[in-house]
Amino acid sequence: QVQLVESGGGLVQPGGSLRLSCAASGFTVSNYAMSWYRQAPGKERELVATITSPGDTTNYADSMKGRFTISRDNTKNTVFLQMTSLKPEDTAVYYCSAKRAILNYWGRGTQVTVSS
Repeated sequence: QVQLVESGGGLVQPGGSLRLSCAASGFTVSNYAMSWYRQAPGKERELVATITSPGDTTNYADSMKGRFTISRDNTKNTVFLQMTSLKPEDTAVYYCSAKRAILNYWGRGTQVTVSS
C-alpha cells in the first residue's frame, strides 16, 4: 500500500527553523520526483521545492530559495524539507508529493504555523 506520511510541523517563532519529514512506504522514493507543496488558508496550493529522479536536481520557488532545502535519504525512504528564517507568510499546511510518469501520490499534510 502506497503511503506518504508527513511530520515535523508545529508552531515556530519568526526567524526560527523546522525540519519536515515525509516517510514513504509501498514505493521507493529514489525512483520518483519528490516535492513539497504548501497551502495557506484561502490560497491555492503552491509548489515549494522538488528533487528530481534521476539526478537529484533540486528546484525551489523563488520565495523559498536560500531558506529551504529539500533532500532525500534513500536508506530511510524519506524526504526532508529543512526550513530556516521562517516568516509568518510561510504559515500553511505542507504536503509531500511523489510523481513518476502518470503516478502521483500525496500525503495528508502537516501544519506549520509561524507566529510570535
